[in-house]
Amino acid sequence: MSDRPGKWFEPDLARSALHVTRREFLERTCACAGMATLVATGLPAAAGALGNGPWSDDEHEILGIREASWYEKLDEKRVECKLCPRGCVVDDFERGYCGVRENRGGTYYTLVYGRPCSLHVDPVEKKPLFHFLPGKQAFSIATAGCNIECLFCQNWQISQTRPEDLRSIELPPARLAREAERASAPIIAYTYSEPVVFSEYMRDCAIEGHKRGIRSVMISNGYIQPGALRDLCRVLDAVKIDLKAYQDGFYRDMCDGELEPVLKTLEILKEQGIWFEIVYLIIPTLNDKMEEIRRMSEWIRDSLGPHVPLHFSRFHPTYKMQNLPRTPVSTLENARSTAMEAGLQFVYLGNVVGHEGESTYCPSCGERVIHRIGYQIVENLVDGGACSCGELIPGVW
Repeated sequence: MSDRPGKWFEPDLARSALHVTRREFLERTCACAGMATLVATGLPAAAGALGNGPWSDDEHEILGIREASWYEKLDEKRVECKLCPRGCVVDDFERGYCGVRENRGGTYYTLVYGRPCSLHVDPVEKKPLFHFLPGKQAFSIATAGCNIECLFCQNWQISQTRPEDLRSIELPPARLAREAERASAPIIAYTYSEPVVFSEYMRDCAIEGHKRGIRSVMISNGYIQPGALRDLCRVLDAVKIDLKAYQDGFYRDMCDGELEPVLKTLEILKEQGIWFEIVYLIIPTLNDKMEEIRRMSEWIRDSLGPHVPLHFSRFHPTYKMQNLPRTPVSTLENARSTAMEAGLQFVYLGNVVGHEGESTYCPSCGERVIHRIGYQIVENLVDGGACSCGELIPGVW
């Protein structure tokens, strides 16, 4: 499925979105006099701060930028980021690769805490997560930034943009959880751009959501260091990982990244016992060889287990990759057959509305237990986490 933002969701207390210049952004969020220290302030009400108030004391504290977690201070006011595999060493007044984390006087700050640029309510199937609360709505948020650059990114307008160049609203974690509750969404989804780069915000939103019985899911490229991932697994309820290809050359040339850290992420998710699903976007001529798909499927079976859902998604030309055609449906069907022959039990097709590959089938008796058309659940026969034949269907139901 294509997890792109839909219509902007406007909370009752967040009617006024804003667009600021870099100068305005810095003036409103950093201290003066050399920026040796940072004052975390919200935007003035007239400039689009949330709400009709009143703000609670804790909400006042968390508006604006925040000191980052997962970094180490070095000499000469440099810092080393410990969040993603890049391990950026950042000089004073510079930013990391993602463009949303900045060194100010030897202290590293996230510039997107509490400042989502995209906010929507979507079906959880759109993420896609097919074995996690099917049919439920997800309160979906994103901030600017990403820690890789996929030439085929479908949300490049926000993932490859700096925060000062995007319209955003101020939405601290406690208020976000209240808005999700108001929208009757039992899930908060961190999605569209790359949640890893706003991990501090994601972590605190997940904590606030749990206080209201709302679960949290991360929709990610999986490009994260093991320590940070294990920390986040303590507060997340499910994860979807985009496995871009099963070859390091593809990651290097098409995403400016590496394969091995993503495989390690998947292994840690299994180790932590958190529910996760995998999406593989099939791009014609680049990662569509059945031998590669077979080897990947065998690795998933042996390293993660045959029950892990694998979604093959159809490519559409976008961003810097406009020269290739859409993926033929026959290629998707061959990939699904190849993965199932390798022993994977739940293999899906995305961006092909109405195809049988959108639905869930019992691996024991073959009955269709969840009938899907696009993002809609037509019929759900999973009862108590099992098929009518008694076979357990893994997931969170």
